Amino acid sequence: MIDRRTRQQRVPQGLLRDLASLDQALYEAVTVTSTPALDSALRRLSAAADHSKISFLIAATLALRPGRSRRAAVLGVAAVAVASTTANLLGKRLVRRPRPHRAEDSPFPGRHVPMPASASFPSGHTASAVAFAAAVGPAFPAVAVPLGLLACAVGYSRVHTGVHYPGDVVAGAVLGTGAAAAVLAAAHWDGAGGGSVGRRTWGPSTG
Repeated sequence: MIDRRTRQQRVPQGLLRDLASLDQALYEAVTVTSTPALDSALRRLSAAADHSKISFLIAATLALRPGRSRRAAVLGVAAVAVASTTANLLGKRLVRRPRPHRAEDSPFPGRHVPMPASASFPSGHTASAVAFAAAVGPAFPAVAVPLGLLACAVGYSRVHTGVHYPGDVVAGAVLGTGAAAAVLAAAHWDGAGGGSVGRRTWGPSTG
């Protein structure tokens, strides 16, 4: 019985070690791959995604039009708030994974952005970008594909610029998807069961 229990404990630990090794290998593969045509663009994209500036700019643009566009903007901003709060106040404080090591003699220092002081896991930039795309897309399908591609680009840019492991980005994407699902579910419940309150909250503006 003891031997069986010990073997069961070793399997998850061994799996976690293997996943961590794979995560490290993927990160290192990106760091040594020369991509001069992408470095500047991805560095700028990563910096522009700080504090969800891109998402908020898109939301402001969508909010200019009443109806589904404005509703999508509200849902997107709410999803960003949930994802960002969860990633920064829960995920990073619970896991406390160190940021990737960036050697001083890195072959491509021009692609780097400043290293954040917060923990590495999960990627807050990815969580927020995915949450915004996943919440806005169902409400305003015309922008679903562009926002999805943008979220993927933001996530990859965090690995490319040397501030996250790929696993951090995957976790951020999962968290962002969950945040969007929670916001959409709450909006659906409010609209379906909230009567006139729900219609005023999520319907087109009459002002």
